[in-house]
Amino acid sequence: MAQNATIYKVELSVSDMDRHYYETHKLTVAKHPSETDERLMVRVLAFALNAHERLELTKGLSTDSEPDIWQKSLSDVMEVWVALGLPSEKFLRQSCGKAKKVVVYTYGGRTAELWWEKIKNSITRFDNLQVVNFSQQETSELAKLASRSMRMQVNIQDGEVMVSVDDSIVYMTLDDWKKAEL
Repeated sequence: MAQNATIYKVELSVSDMDRHYYETHKLTVAKHPSETDERLMVRVLAFALNAHERLELTKGLSTDSEPDIWQKSLSDVMEVWVALGLPSEKFLRQSCGKAKKVVVYTYGGRTAELWWEKIKNSITRFDNLQVVNFSQQETSELAKLASRSMRMQVNIQDGEVMVSVDDSIVYMTLDDWKKAEL
């Protein structure tokens, strides 16, 4: 019998001084049985970093043809496609063809670095692609903040990110491996 997803309720307050975006989102996040707390928290953080009134969490892990997060225009045009992990070149090529902007958030330390060394030369042609890496230490600390019911505050200023849940704070550094040239 297949395991069911675990539901997380997140009240996410975003203060993004870089984009002048200040809003609170009430998210219901389904944690896939194979998903770790680290990936779940990176997914919520990715939502905060791209927060917009039309940004949505998708089925993610359970659907190969969808990103983890997307933003569509009112006329159903794919504006932002957000993926986590270490996607294949084929996935990136298809994603860049579907959306105006594609953002990939990698994590996992040495594994992510090896993926980047292998793929970076083949994806330089995608002007709408941004690749951001999180350090393994920071995402491990972020995973410790996960709980089924969270009030999470994300403050973003000058590319620096502070994530707080209850009395715990984790500082995240955005390591831009590739910037989108839009």
